[in-house]
Amino acid sequence: MSFSGRETGAAARASRSLTTFTLSLLALAIHAGAHGAWAAENNASPQQLVVDGSATDGPENSEDYQVTTTRAGTKMLLTPRDVPQSVTVVTRQRMDDQNLQTVDDVLTNATGVSSQQDDSERSYYYSRGFQITDFSYDNIPTTTGDTWNYGDAAEDTAIYDRIEIVRGANGLMTGAGDPGATVNMVRKHADSKTFTGNLSASYGSWNAQRYVADISSPLNASGSVRGRVIAGYQNQESWLDRYQKTKKFLYGVVDADLSDHTTVSLGWDYQQQHTGNPTWGGLPSLFSNGSRTRYDRSTNTSADWTNYAVESRKVFAGVTHNWDNGWTFQLNGTHGEQTLNDKLLYIMDYPDEETGLGASGFGSEDRGKRTLDSWDAYASGPFELLGRQHQLMAGLSYSRQHNATWSADGPIDSEQLGVFSNSWDGSLAEPAWGDWYLNSDDIVRQKSAYTAARFSLADPLSLIVGARYTQYSTDGSSGDMRKNNITPYGGLVYDLSESLSAYASYTSIFSPQTKRSADGAWLSPVTGKNYETGLKADWMNGRLTSNLAVFRIEQQNAAEAVDGVFVNGSSEQAYRATQGAVSKGAELEVNGAVTDNLQLTFSATRYVARDSSGRYNSFAPQTQLKLFSRYRLPMLPDLTLGGGVNWQNRVYQDVTGPSGETQRLYQGSYPLVDLFARYQVTKQLAVQANIHNLFDREYYSYLDSSAVYGEPRNMSVSVNYSF
Repeated sequence: MSFSGRETGAAARASRSLTTFTLSLLALAIHAGAHGAWAAENNASPQQLVVDGSATDGPENSEDYQVTTTRAGTKMLLTPRDVPQSVTVVTRQRMDDQNLQTVDDVLTNATGVSSQQDDSERSYYYSRGFQITDFSYDNIPTTTGDTWNYGDAAEDTAIYDRIEIVRGANGLMTGAGDPGATVNMVRKHADSKTFTGNLSASYGSWNAQRYVADISSPLNASGSVRGRVIAGYQNQESWLDRYQKTKKFLYGVVDADLSDHTTVSLGWDYQQQHTGNPTWGGLPSLFSNGSRTRYDRSTNTSADWTNYAVESRKVFAGVTHNWDNGWTFQLNGTHGEQTLNDKLLYIMDYPDEETGLGASGFGSEDRGKRTLDSWDAYASGPFELLGRQHQLMAGLSYSRQHNATWSADGPIDSEQLGVFSNSWDGSLAEPAWGDWYLNSDDIVRQKSAYTAARFSLADPLSLIVGARYTQYSTDGSSGDMRKNNITPYGGLVYDLSESLSAYASYTSIFSPQTKRSADGAWLSPVTGKNYETGLKADWMNGRLTSNLAVFRIEQQNAAEAVDGVFVNGSSEQAYRATQGAVSKGAELEVNGAVTDNLQLTFSATRYVARDSSGRYNSFAPQTQLKLFSRYRLPMLPDLTLGGGVNWQNRVYQDVTGPSGETQRLYQGSYPLVDLFARYQVTKQLAVQANIHNLFDREYYSYLDSSAVYGEPRNMSVSVNYSF
């Protein structure tokens, strides 16, 4: 891989720094390995590939921040070292320690991922410079971006065992995939043959109350039929004036062993959220004289009549069969229905710095429904060829997604809005709504066949090759589109030692977009190439891993938001297709058990993304450092302490000023520090405290023509009872 120009120096310096850190860490690990916790590892035989079909792909040690095997990226059961891509698994333990209650919380703290909180209800995510819109549930790929917010980012993590993020293109598993990353949520199952459960209650800043019950039980004498129910309720205010939100969720699943080799699952997932006084967009960024605004963080742009409600219902089923020869067959299917209803106010134009007059507003009343039907079936297992053992995987998938939204508009002029300042209290007459009109009514279908094989070319060398054939189509109000594509995948892994491997991978990019231009037309599909190479290491039988990756992504037609422009004048953000976007950089991640008492996750990311007009997605940080750890005190084994810091570099966005000129707005670099402590009062009862943004750093989580403040310092205390 070559670098050129000023990008060369930045990327090279970042790569050298990351390499130096990695070598230092490896040296420390080797030195520590000579003592106690790693002594057994040093005497172990070389790592063996896991091909037993009965093995699970979840965390074998429930307190670890790392999994020892995964199907992420290839659907073949492999150790993380054997996957020739960057893979991060956020385990249940880490979610509990960091108090990551939503998918948004997980992604905001995940390696190489940055978030943009456009308002109080919507967030967008970026990896390696590109937006993430591909989300999977139990490896069933779906496209669930928040162009219209159906609450995907706010889904509660209480129902998930872990969340997997594959960075870079993942076209082999998702078909029409994103170049930045793919996120897979793995649901909890009824896997206990005894009656067990966990009850938790928490209270925190801004009157945040949360109650969750997670109960598992056998449903027959032998335990071959098991059930699990997870229910929760949350009620909270905010640092924003007048804001109030409630969330309810109910999750149930039944798992039944039809035989020693076959298990079937049937489940239901219901989540409901209702927000009073939500924001749409943020605070004005500029006054009428062109100077930057400085509002209080508590200032809420909503009116008293605004609200937002989303509701989600999902039914899912699955069959898993394991043969004695190591082969596995899995069939998963889901039907989901999500609805939204809202009344929103968007503050526009530029208020006067002295009087607060001059701003106007735009009201939007929206309703929508998204229906999704998907299934995925695949088989995976070992085979022998030329005296060596290899692995093969093949599958089929289908999805049909129907999106329909309607809106009614309510313009509000500057005289009606009046003074907009820190004292704004939402007292605004509800506008005279126009007639309902159809925003979009579209059906998106995707049919795919995929296969991959892992060939053991020699004891230290393996080759993964595969491809996915995708038929993609859209029909409806935005026009019809038909696209067929073959996405190749190739990767090499070479074991340099018992603990260290080198790898390289390549895949093409094919991603038909759900983004639309100002006139409502679909943007052309994203196409391009994705390259990645690096080093992976593991210790303590896979409980501690590290990954140093260097990557390059070449793209055409990637979507970029057009500041202040909406589709056909609605509340849907309009986009344009960019030409020649290229992202290149390096990532380092260390994750897992340093010792039996110390869990650690650390990551460093540096990339440069540019297109024909300059820096691409300049609002996304190109340098990030993320650290979090937990330590159980040996002298006080009932006490666990931990914390961490997330840091990102300066970002900017070019906006149109009040005189029509272009102004560049900056958000400076900033760190956010978190702390937590847990005390095990009894074997069943634990108390935990978490503090986020310890030093109360003031920053913008979104900065454009409107600005959204990030979360101030807040804390919570929770009580957990397990039985």
